[in-house]
Amino acid sequence: MSRIIAITNQKGGVGKTTTCVNLAASLAATRRSVLLIDLDPQGNATMGSGVDKHDIPYSGYHLLLEDTPVEQIIVHAEVAGYDLLPGNGDLTAAEVQLFQSEAREARLRQRLLPVADRYDYVLIDCPPSLNMLTLNALTAAHAVFIPIQCEYYALEGLSALLQTVEQIRAAVNPQLEIEGLLRTMFDARNNLSNQVSEQLLEHFGASVFRTIIPRNVRLAEAPSYGAPIIKYDRTSRGAIAYLALAAEMVRRRSEAEQPPVEQVAQA
Repeated sequence: MSRIIAITNQKGGVGKTTTCVNLAASLAATRRSVLLIDLDPQGNATMGSGVDKHDIPYSGYHLLLEDTPVEQIIVHAEVAGYDLLPGNGDLTAAEVQLFQSEAREARLRQRLLPVADRYDYVLIDCPPSLNMLTLNALTAAHAVFIPIQCEYYALEGLSALLQTVEQIRAAVNPQLEIEGLLRTMFDARNNLSNQVSEQLLEHFGASVFRTIIPRNVRLAEAPSYGAPIIKYDRTSRGAIAYLALAAEMVRRRSEAEQPPVEQVAQA
């Protein structure tokens, strides 16, 4: 069964798109089938996947507002190793036009139905704000994945996002879960990074991934080459961290799908 995950944080600059691209590539490297959906009008996830956002016939705009079949929009990101539903500046118009559409918050969920079960994981890169595109992602998703930079305003922004998730649960998607919180751009030499990390563990416990994404020059360079870090420099600290994150996610999912011990004993 497919797992649809919205990767989001209402605060920008936390490593959201970096995580989308590199987690998708790392999951694909574990032989999982992956679809990455770029819902951010900046189109950075598309470019980071090795696909030119200026040279695509269709984008998320056509998925949400036109009758273009989803199969016709998806492309294979050869360098990255996964399928991509690309995005570009057209999504800015989509965000505005969705307000005038029927079932506007459920468009993405409906449009993905023909293909979702073909993938083990569907990752959605959301804009860094709560708008109609993000709402569509949260309505379509089984879970929310939250990258968090270990810095001063992180916890304040997290509180607002968790309130949003609760509102989405109450209004349109009662099954929405928290996939986990990922500490990004972590610098162990920085006292503030360590303090925020400890606070996250104290407040959210097992919801915080054990894997930590470090600050890494090679990781920052990779998007300019249109490649995920495991393709750009597989031996870098960033690549090793994202491969570990993929392994942790797969293990968590496997454990969650195990039947309870009581059921096994009764069987």
